[in-house]
Amino acid sequence: MGQEIEHKFRVNVSRWRLQDEGVAIRQGYLSTEKDRVVRIRTAGSKAYLTIKGPGHISRAEFEYEIPFEDASSMLDDLCLPGAIEKTRYKQEFGGHIWEIDVFHGDNEGLVVAEIELKHEGETFERPDWALDEVSEDPRYFNASLSKAPFKTWPETQR
Repeated sequence: MGQEIEHKFRVNVSRWRLQDEGVAIRQGYLSTEKDRVVRIRTAGSKAYLTIKGPGHISRAEFEYEIPFEDASSMLDDLCLPGAIEKTRYKQEFGGHIWEIDVFHGDNEGLVVAEIELKHEGETFERPDWALDEVSEDPRYFNASLSKAPFKTWPETQR
């Protein structure tokens, strides 16, 4: 069984610096139920079907590469409203690869960093640009952002 162990942090963009070109990502959801999320994603020239189980930091995850044309068709015709658009950058820090997502469209202004770990007890060093942890705040889940985009949040909750 696939397992995802991931921590998510808001990013201080004045401290963080781009280190690569980034990859354009478009993703939509076939299901956003609490116990199962089914996502379609294009990332650059590749495409994926991902199924995630319940949980926040640790949960079951299965990901399969699919034909790009199939993913584009599903994103256009089958996914729920509220596609997510972002650019993903990768950065090495403290022996781990961090993925920094700069959101566009209805989520413009939101920048979130994720670090995937090999096991739940694994320790990691946090860069100074990684602010408060939001791993267990459901508003920051991409599936939630597709239904309640960042631009709709009250200013006091950003």
